[in-house]
Amino acid sequence: MSKHYGPEYVRAIAPYQAGKPIAEVAREFGLDEASIVKLASNENPFGVPESARQAMAAAVAELGRYPDANGFDLKGALSRRYDVPADWITLGNGSNDILEIAAHAFVERGQSVVYSQYSFAVYALATQGVGAQHIVVPAKAHGHDLPAMLAAIRDDTRLVFIANPNNPTGTFIPAADIEAFLAKVPAHVVVVLDEAYNEFLAPENQFESAQWVKQYPNLLVSRTFSKAYGLAGLRVGFAIAQPALTDLMNRIRQPFNVNSLAQAAAIAALNDQAFLQRGAENNNAGYQQFVAAFDKLGLAYVPSYGNFVLVKVGDDAGAGARINLALLKQGVIVRPVGNYGLPEWLRISIGLPEENDACIEALTNALAE
Repeated sequence: MSKHYGPEYVRAIAPYQAGKPIAEVAREFGLDEASIVKLASNENPFGVPESARQAMAAAVAELGRYPDANGFDLKGALSRRYDVPADWITLGNGSNDILEIAAHAFVERGQSVVYSQYSFAVYALATQGVGAQHIVVPAKAHGHDLPAMLAAIRDDTRLVFIANPNNPTGTFIPAADIEAFLAKVPAHVVVVLDEAYNEFLAPENQFESAQWVKQYPNLLVSRTFSKAYGLAGLRVGFAIAQPALTDLMNRIRQPFNVNSLAQAAAIAALNDQAFLQRGAENNNAGYQQFVAAFDKLGLAYVPSYGNFVLVKVGDDAGAGARINLALLKQGVIVRPVGNYGLPEWLRISIGLPEENDACIEALTNALAE
């Protein structure tokens, strides 16, 4: 008789699929690493801001010491930036960590979690990881159907995940729609508003959700330094919520989950407005570059509010994998999204102009084949 280790619900988890690293593609296809364009993981094409590099250089001298477990200086900077008390902030090893902590803190085995079809894969993983029931609400125009999500909430629901903008589809929910949703959600349900791509929104679409936390004790806003701030490799994110939630989060959070370099870099990057502005301008221009090319190629795409575009590259279920392979052979890494139930589509991150050009050329070649 074979022995199974661990709970059945853990054995049922399909591990998260990360974007292919450049070195792996170089080895697999015999390519020069320097020639490869990676537009797979929604990373910042400008890399780490100089302000953060300098802050990390200064912090190196103290790496023999443990990080500040409470992140006093970073929480202080975030407190000032978002106008909330420092004890309303929970630090995470990337916002991915925040999502996992929330599931463990608020959901018991057998209870339910609500999230949308085509939303971030980690919502399903976090739900599965605590043995909770999945309530997956069908998407509307590739985005969240908030009225349907509200109707799907049950007495045993403890958590709702909302991504805005949404990954991998790039869709956006206006502020008024989210506020209307929050006003109707039962008090026993924690709403996690995941805003990993918030900084890429045009000014007319931006709103300060951190202020909603003051009105809604069951709201948790999740943010990251991985995208707009260029610190993906450092893994630093944070949550803003009232103390009734952050107290539970901090009871199970790993005590040193954000390292010293990450804390120093995040403080420096947080108020580096010049870096953010440069990134926003590049992102807007790159988006126009891609959609013009998609229009020319006759490809359908989902209008995006993030730093990526979801594009349909064929009508058959093998299209995404086939075109993805053709791009890899040309040294271009994008993200197939068959695991999201979108096998005809690819998600392409917005890079530097020359990277976008290389991707468009490779895509044109792949489609011609």
